[in-house]
Order: sequence, then C-alpha cells, then structure tokens
Amino acid sequence: MAAKTDESSPAVAPVAGGSSSPVPSSGRHQLRPVKFDYADSFACTYIVSVVAASIAELATYPLDLTKTRLQIQGEGAAQSAGKSNMQYRGMVATAFGIAREEGALKLWQGVTPALYRHVVYSGVRICSYDLMRKEFTENGSQALPVWKSALCGVTAGAVAQWLASPADLVKVQIQMEGRRRLMGEKPRVHSAGHAFREIVQRGGVKGLWKGSIPNVQRAALVNLGDLTTYDTIKHLIMDRLQMPDCHTVHVLASICAGFVAAIMGTPADVVKTRIMNQPTDEKGRGLLYRGSVDCLRQTVGREGFVALYKGFLPCWIRMAPWSLTFWLSFEQIRKMIGASGY
Repeated sequence: MAAKTDESSPAVAPVAGGSSSPVPSSGRHQLRPVKFDYADSFACTYIVSVVAASIAELATYPLDLTKTRLQIQGEGAAQSAGKSNMQYRGMVATAFGIAREEGALKLWQGVTPALYRHVVYSGVRICSYDLMRKEFTENGSQALPVWKSALCGVTAGAVAQWLASPADLVKVQIQMEGRRRLMGEKPRVHSAGHAFREIVQRGGVKGLWKGSIPNVQRAALVNLGDLTTYDTIKHLIMDRLQMPDCHTVHVLASICAGFVAAIMGTPADVVKTRIMNQPTDEKGRGLLYRGSVDCLRQTVGREGFVALYKGFLPCWIRMAPWSLTFWLSFEQIRKMIGASGY
C-alpha cells in the first residue's frame, strides 16, 4: 500500500552529512509572522484604537451631551438664585427636551471635536498603556499586579488627556450653544473652527488648555477605572475560570470597567465641565471660578456633595456601552488583522 503524504507536515530537505532539516511548506506560513508583527505594531495599535473609539463615540454621544447639560443646569440655577429660565430636568427629560426644542440631530452637537479628540486621546492612552505594560512584563500578555496596572492607567490617561484637552474644550463649548440660544443669550461660537479661533483670540494658545488640570485629573481617574479594571478583570476571568480570550470575557470586563470609571471620574468631570463652560474676560480668565479647587469648593458649598455626581446616571449609562463598544470593536479589529489579544 502506498504511503499517504501528510500535507500538513513540513517538507524535509537533505543537508550535508546525511541529516535533514525542515523547510517551510507554503508561503502562507512564511508570511504569518510578518503579518503578526505588523498587526501588533505601535502604528497599527494606534489606528485601531482611534477607529474603535470613533465607533463608540458616535454610538453613545447623545448621552455625553445629556450629561453635560445636566452638570450645567444646577450651576445656572444656583448662581441666578431662582431667576434663571433654566429648568431642572432628569436624564430622560433632558434628552427628549433637546430633541424636541432643538432637533434630534442636536443630540450629536459637538461630535466633530469629540472625534478629533479621540484621534489624540484614545491612540495615546491605549498605546502608552501597552508600552508601559510591556516594560513590566516579558511581552505584555501576562496580568500585571493591580498597583502596577493602576500606575500605568493613571499615567496613560493623564498624558493622553493633556494632549487632547483643546479638542475637549471646543466640544464642551459647542455642546452648550443650543441651550444658550433657547434661553435668549447671544451665541458665543458657531462651529468648531470658530470656537477654536475665539479661544485663541481671548486667551492665546495657553487658553486652549483652560480646564486642563481637572480634565487631566478626570482622565487619570477614568483610565484608572477603565484600563486598569479591564486589564485586571479580563486576565482574572481567563485565569480563574479557564476561559479563552473571547467575546464573553470582553463583555464582562468592559461592563466592570465602565462602572468603575464612572464612579471614579464623575466628580472631576463635573468640575472640568463647569470650568470649561464658564465665561471669560478679555484676558481669558474665568469669571466664576479661580481654578479646579475653587470650583469644587463652590459646587459643594452651594449645592452639596451630591452635586459632584450630577450626571452620574447618563455618565455611567454612557460609559458602560462606550466601554463595551470600544473594547469589543478594538479586540475584534485586532483579531481580524491577526494581532494578539490586548
């Protein structure tokens, strides 16, 4: 009987001395390591993180706009001592009110600078976290101790947000324009480009980083919750439950990450939003708050500690699906191009 040829076995070629050595059997296997290296490269990881973040941002942006409006409502009422036209609304009423009074498409008002922000923010935070994680482990695939993961998450979030702070400032100011016009106030900006020019004209290039301190603080806390929780929970589930790197693991880890990120980041988010939204004088100095500490003190003094969690529900409801959409998109795209699990 003729022996069968095992197509899956590598071809063997004779070499000097009568021994033989394996020779790759197909070009496909030869190219696989090259594809893997490219897919796991810094540039590819950066691009994939930006694409995944853009998908998540477009899907959940109306909740971000609703959260911002809720955070500003209490501020306006407190300062006007009941004389403001601004009504207190809940999350659902605010969202439906925006759609009814300003138009459904206004729920995506300010999404352009938000997408610009993620070109810098998401790319930097994911890649910098990955680089730091690889410094602490052999190849970045092992689980980090929680304190090391927390250090990486805080650092990655702070650096990324500081670089992306100008886009965040433009986004917040555009988000509030629809409400200002309904209240009969004079429009401040008409587009992302106009907002950018107005900020530079009033406060110079330095003015683009107005509110950057609470912004960086918030991002550090959010990424402490998001990156650290996702990385830790993902590896914990895989190790303890002996589960593969699959969608179920991604869903569970991302839900936990969104919840922790919302708890840790909402107080700093309230302070950041109020500082960025406050009017400024001709020199670009804030007229309501001297800084993040002053804003924190005034907010708690006038409205109580619970005011620091204004917009928590839409913040959490947004962060949960945002985190879920981002991590599922991110992991799926990496899998499609042949990269390893994050």
